[in-house]
Amino acid sequence: MALRYRPVLIEELPSHLILEILICGRLSAVDLACLELTSRTFGGSHGLYPHKFRSLVDFAAFQLCISNSTYSRLGLNLQRELCNRCSGNWKRVLRFLQSVEQSSDIVETSAGNMQITTGKYHTFLISNSSVYSCGSGLYGLLGHGSETTQCVTFTRISFPSKAHVVQVSASHNHAAFVMQSGEVFTCGDNSSFCCGHKDTNRPIYRPRLVEALKGVPCKQVAAGLNFTVFLTKQGHVYSCGTNTHGQLGHGDTMDRPTPKLIELLKEVGSVVQIAAGLSYVLAVMDDGTVYSFGSGSNFCLGHGEQHAEFLPRIIQRFRRNGIHVVRVSAGDEHAVALDSGGYVYTWGKGYCGALGHGDENDKTTPQLLNIVKSNVAVQVCARKRKTFVLIDSGSVYGFGWMSFGSLGFPDRGASDKVTRPQILDCLRDHHVSQISTGLYHTVAVTNRGRIFGFGDNERAQLGHDTLRGCLRPTEIFVEEMTDGLDLIPDTDSA
Repeated sequence: MALRYRPVLIEELPSHLILEILICGRLSAVDLACLELTSRTFGGSHGLYPHKFRSLVDFAAFQLCISNSTYSRLGLNLQRELCNRCSGNWKRVLRFLQSVEQSSDIVETSAGNMQITTGKYHTFLISNSSVYSCGSGLYGLLGHGSETTQCVTFTRISFPSKAHVVQVSASHNHAAFVMQSGEVFTCGDNSSFCCGHKDTNRPIYRPRLVEALKGVPCKQVAAGLNFTVFLTKQGHVYSCGTNTHGQLGHGDTMDRPTPKLIELLKEVGSVVQIAAGLSYVLAVMDDGTVYSFGSGSNFCLGHGEQHAEFLPRIIQRFRRNGIHVVRVSAGDEHAVALDSGGYVYTWGKGYCGALGHGDENDKTTPQLLNIVKSNVAVQVCARKRKTFVLIDSGSVYGFGWMSFGSLGFPDRGASDKVTRPQILDCLRDHHVSQISTGLYHTVAVTNRGRIFGFGDNERAQLGHDTLRGCLRPTEIFVEEMTDGLDLIPDTDSA
């Protein structure tokens, strides 16, 4: 006799089983908030947890936080500080942790997993493991072959085999892609061997596997000017390419044609994130310390000096003050850091107000950005003379040089300066999940998977074939992605 199964309402399940479902699934903080609002089962008290938790969902968020790798690395005092910063709301703490982890790679949106990365005159987009590029680029940078030097709309890049791309980084003349398998592909100008292919110094016109990293699975790449840095899943860092300023971190100025392990960082501990400027590198360790090496111009290394560092050197300002850094961004002439409490620090060249302190003075070591400290930041983004800070509500602060409208203030002149952080009113109607800025253009992705660009479009770097520039955020459509795109207003809260 066939077994008969009776449908069971979730309200009929034991509370401990519901809790297990909540903490074992791939739920975001926003998902938990929605569940809490839609059913008393999730929002009520079930006697499963201490009274300090507001609901079953709040307790589930707490359980997800303590199992989060970023949170677990914090000391007890820093954990308490983060909780206090989030008003004791564990869903907000979880949203902070998840947003920080997604800020340097893939973000989860209602339209799928995405990442946006801007280079000098080009933009790369990952959408559900496929990669698209637009804009201008010589030497095969765009990844479409020797005959393609410009794509006026986002065009999908073909890989040698079926590849699931999880992260991309692009500099002036080359790009690097990390696969779900940990393999790395590169394309573009390889005259400096920054693409990691020793057998040729000719351009790589289509993505090619970096053979030297076979068996060394990676999770992140960072492309600098004629050099590349690779972060492995084990927390080790490799580098290759030009080494004029010691930016490869090996203690000398010898170029490297293939990726070479940076021994000193391996000895220090495990690296969790890397960022590459024009000729320098920042590396965040799992204990929250930051190491820098390469060119010391404009005080970008954060040591109070401008001489080059051929070996990774710890930034003492963070260590001495007990600041646990979780993410960094390396601009052309300045740098930005985000700590475990959602506070922001800037240092380097202050020209045009790029550091956000209300002046144009240089800062030789990291300085707390007091103007935004009342907000919990989740992403920092620096490029030439401008900076963006994304906060956990989905709003974006911008400051620095307007650079042809790429700072996002339509009422300002193309070359104006904004020396103090200001909210981008033009994006207020959207919950921004990730933002990236190039030399003269900026692109943002919302939690609904919508893409907006502003700034210069002379080289089609915004993915529009008819506009020369956009002072206001203009939606970008990718032909292969438009079917079924959810155009519900970008509003969510947790």
